[in-house]
Amino acid sequence: MKTSTEYLDLPRKSTSKLQHLPGDSGALPILGDTVEFLTDYLGLVSRKHKLYGPIFRNNALLQKTVALLGPEANELVLKDSDKIFSNKMAWDPLLDKLFPDGLMLRDFDEHRFHRRILQAAFKKDALQGYLDDMNPRMREGVADFPKNAEFGFKDSIKSLLLDVAAQIFMGVKMGEEADAINKGFLHAMEASMAVVKLPIPGTTWQKGLNGRKTLKAFIEKHIEAKRSTESSDFFSQFCHAKDEDGNTLSNEAVRDHTIFLLFAAHDTTTSTLCSIIYALAKNPEWQDILYEECKLIDGDHLNYDDLPKLDKAALVMKEALRMFPPVPAIPRRLIKETEIMGYRLPANTGIGISPLFTHYMEEWWTEPTKFDPERFSTERAEHKRHLYQWVPFGGGGHKCIGLNFAEMQVKLFMFHLLRNYTISVKPGYEMKYNAVPISFPTDGLPVTITARK
Repeated sequence: MKTSTEYLDLPRKSTSKLQHLPGDSGALPILGDTVEFLTDYLGLVSRKHKLYGPIFRNNALLQKTVALLGPEANELVLKDSDKIFSNKMAWDPLLDKLFPDGLMLRDFDEHRFHRRILQAAFKKDALQGYLDDMNPRMREGVADFPKNAEFGFKDSIKSLLLDVAAQIFMGVKMGEEADAINKGFLHAMEASMAVVKLPIPGTTWQKGLNGRKTLKAFIEKHIEAKRSTESSDFFSQFCHAKDEDGNTLSNEAVRDHTIFLLFAAHDTTTSTLCSIIYALAKNPEWQDILYEECKLIDGDHLNYDDLPKLDKAALVMKEALRMFPPVPAIPRRLIKETEIMGYRLPANTGIGISPLFTHYMEEWWTEPTKFDPERFSTERAEHKRHLYQWVPFGGGGHKCIGLNFAEMQVKLFMFHLLRNYTISVKPGYEMKYNAVPISFPTDGLPVTITARK
């Protein structure tokens, strides 16, 4: 179904004509609930849900939007059967100056076209090659982590995953640029939540723009070399890809997709692994379960055919993604007036669904605050009570393109770590984290890794 692009002429800011809906304008003048949104997102949404139910208006980040909560709302928005929810219009105010024209900032036919090109990076043959390439680097990375002394896990794993992503997707090694590129991604993501988006030196927004420049320069300097030769890495294939008219994609398109791919391939997996490591440190019996599973695989090289054998590791990953989804809130923008949950919503209404809130709904989960990977087992299958109650990867046409790659990478890391080491945190430690824009520990996640006896 071809969708008109006339909706792109709608105002950049979402409509504020929402007074007929339950809800409020937030705790503070102008800022509304921005502070609580950034510091206690789940608490905010849970409180509003108790007050107003599954649909309510709210005000945060200088945007008046409508929250739609629960599996049914997730299905309505993510499936988007009537093509009424725009991804681009929702993300543009946050990301268009930082990650312009990435796959997440495209809609409908344009999105499908570019997704097909990017899909080549995640086919089975490509994944098998990535796993072979990642094995030695992941093994070395784990061996290089400090032992018997507390260190910040988040920064260490983020650096390792960025190095791995650059190697397998671009065919380049990060070298001395790694720190600058890491900071570039970090500052760009932090800037997406900046309330004041003015290029004032020293501000979060300006740091984000500078981070974007660093990322652009890094990618652009490799494009011409990749166009002049052909190699097996995805970056090279992308440089030679052709559009529907047989034209190669512009340098800008190659650059923007590659930046977004690198971001998606390491930032969200960093979030996932931080959640997994924290959960395992707090529940050491699961470390022993995964250790026994890893021992069943011969040698120190994880093969593609070995991945299904790490079934318990998959359960742990799913439970960590339930409790700490990397993207806890998903925005959309209505492109035409429609009725939802008994309320007429005008065109250009900002919409927000919440994977994080859904993942803690007692109607759908047994003891949702408890770490319980077996809830995802074949016998219990709690996540199958509704197709859209567990949505850490989104759903519909915009479902995470790299979800199989992410699971493979997580299993590989756990294989190399847990067959040789145990993880611990200080007694009584509770991870401090910000849920938005991406769920990350704010204290760096201090852990201690010890050789298994």
